[in-house]
Amino acid sequence: MTALPHSRLRSRGGTPTAPDRLLSVLAAFDHEHPALSLTDISRRAGLTLTTTHRLVGALTDWGALERDDAGVYHVGLRLWEVAALAPRGVALRQLALPYLEDLYEATHENVQLAVRDGSDVVYIEWIAGRSSVGVHIRVGARWPLHATGVGLVLLAHCGPQEQEEYCATPLAIFTPYTITEPAELRRVLAEVRRTGVAVSSRQVTDDALSVAAPVHASDGQVVAAVSVVVPQEDAQVPVLIPAVRLAALGISRALGWQPAVTPRSGTGYPSHR
Repeated sequence: MTALPHSRLRSRGGTPTAPDRLLSVLAAFDHEHPALSLTDISRRAGLTLTTTHRLVGALTDWGALERDDAGVYHVGLRLWEVAALAPRGVALRQLALPYLEDLYEATHENVQLAVRDGSDVVYIEWIAGRSSVGVHIRVGARWPLHATGVGLVLLAHCGPQEQEEYCATPLAIFTPYTITEPAELRRVLAEVRRTGVAVSSRQVTDDALSVAAPVHASDGQVVAAVSVVVPQEDAQVPVLIPAVRLAALGISRALGWQPAVTPRSGTGYPSHR
């Protein structure tokens, strides 16, 4: 059996428990594999076919999975119902959407809202520009923190130990411009904290640039990041920075945050390649 490559369930070592096996079935589904046969689930979850049949049956009965007429399984609506309760998911998206729409109207470019989940950034909302640069993003997509503007913002506001642990892991490479050296990443994170904004150029694709700013909860903690993604060659970064900051500030205030001082409106920004 081939275990799911990106599954975090195997990282703890030891014999998988019953919850591990159940969750590995759900983890078999992703954006590249939204519909799977029982055999596919067995292979991707690293489980025997007998065990997979039993677990899939239980999940289907509960509504976490649905089986179509061809015998192929999909994620069920019951999971969406449960996920809607997540404070960093649907609730945050609904609160943030008016500000994201304002940012889109001001730029007519791709607008994104993301949160951190471990070493990844997870996109929970995305508004696509009509004629803007193509991006490899959709709601629910994951990317490493160091390779995106929103990820750099979220990583920059983690604790020092979490940042060091991240810098100590191999940094995935997507283009020649992706940050790959821990020392460079530390410098970039310090600059993000200093300026209050991240500018990530050509890190995931060689034609896109993103400008991102932090979203604060009522206690001041950074709980999300908002960004706009534009074509790298025509990027008007000094114009985009105030617009992104304003959207992030609006969402933060809607969450109950009261900044001690008005965010800077200058055009200085870090150069992250």
